[in-house]
Amino acid sequence: MKTSIAIIGGGPSSLMLASALNESFFDVTIYDHNSALGRKFLVAGDGGFNLTHSEDVETFITRYTPSDYLEKCFRFFNNNDLQTWLKRIGIDTFVGSSKRVFPLKHIKPIQVLNAFLNELKTKHVQIKTKHEWKGWNQHHELIFEHNTHPVNIKADIIVFGLGGASWSKTGTDGTWTRYFENQSIQILPFQPSNCGYLIKWQETFIHQAEGKPLKNITVSCNGKQKKGEIIITKFGIEGGAIYALSPQIREQLTASNTATVFIDLKPSSTIEVILSKLQAPGHQSVTERLKKQLNFTELQISLLKSIVSKDDYTNTEKLATLIKALPLSIYGMVPIEEAISSVGGIDLSETDNNFQLKQLPNHYVIGEMLNWDAPTGGYLLQACFSMGNYLGNHLNQVAYQRIINM
Repeated sequence: MKTSIAIIGGGPSSLMLASALNESFFDVTIYDHNSALGRKFLVAGDGGFNLTHSEDVETFITRYTPSDYLEKCFRFFNNNDLQTWLKRIGIDTFVGSSKRVFPLKHIKPIQVLNAFLNELKTKHVQIKTKHEWKGWNQHHELIFEHNTHPVNIKADIIVFGLGGASWSKTGTDGTWTRYFENQSIQILPFQPSNCGYLIKWQETFIHQAEGKPLKNITVSCNGKQKKGEIIITKFGIEGGAIYALSPQIREQLTASNTATVFIDLKPSSTIEVILSKLQAPGHQSVTERLKKQLNFTELQISLLKSIVSKDDYTNTEKLATLIKALPLSIYGMVPIEEAISSVGGIDLSETDNNFQLKQLPNHYVIGEMLNWDAPTGGYLLQACFSMGNYLGNHLNQVAYQRIINM
């Protein structure tokens, strides 16, 4: 007799888990409260569907916070394994100039999702939509609401992949936390990650700069740095270079309600080179030297003038130092529903090495429900895929051992 598995939530970690489970051992059903699976998966593809990143495995692991929690499953199913697996189900990929991995340009996000769904169909996975999970009853059966009617479900193994609290329009609003708290499972408050950060700009600067990218820079915070670009917004900054520093910025904000990041406006030049160009013979003004000697854009100059005092702007030694480490003071984050991802949720100490809840045997948790973090660029999706595949393999192994020991 097959073991029944109920997977709650139809996101990427759940899709991969169901694809990895051996249909000879399990009867698998996915329950989702939306009318179709993969809603957040599709929204993630709106701005360019990067499925993973192409960097080497050792560097890839360091992108996760904490990295040791996800290392085991990532090494089992890494970014190269994912590309091979996607090719098997009919999704060819390519590495873009950013080193991110995308489906071939003619392949739309819905086609990637359909490839997953076709894989599930071959494995006879049942899909039940419009089933909203509402906790457990006194018999520890799962309670769902389906078309306003309660439905009780009993399964041998239960896996949750309900997502975090970002992008609430897709239904991942984190309201599931109260059901776990009722089971005395520690829940950490959700916070935004990979999000915009709030800065009090000068009115004259933001009038000139709003919506413009600051390119070819390096941003640093608490000893970590990221090269790339940021976008100046009316309320602060956003973009890949700042998203990657979310853990460090959050740590400062939590401790003192303010955080400081430093912008290196010329990461390819040393402070000595910058200073020599600022002090070169001639009668040019500081602004002219920035433009002609250092190829500064109008945006870079406006940013400097909005932050640096007049005395420091005309002091070449101080200005050179500030060009290499221009401080920006952050006083907050955008609301979590505007964030790309979230941290918080189930404390990692509540699970064992195979994502099983220590207090609830045969109950597993994967994906953004857990308190881990990663930057954009394919790292978030890769972690979800790695967790799903790793857990699927673990459950297959357990089932196989049970059979041969009978």
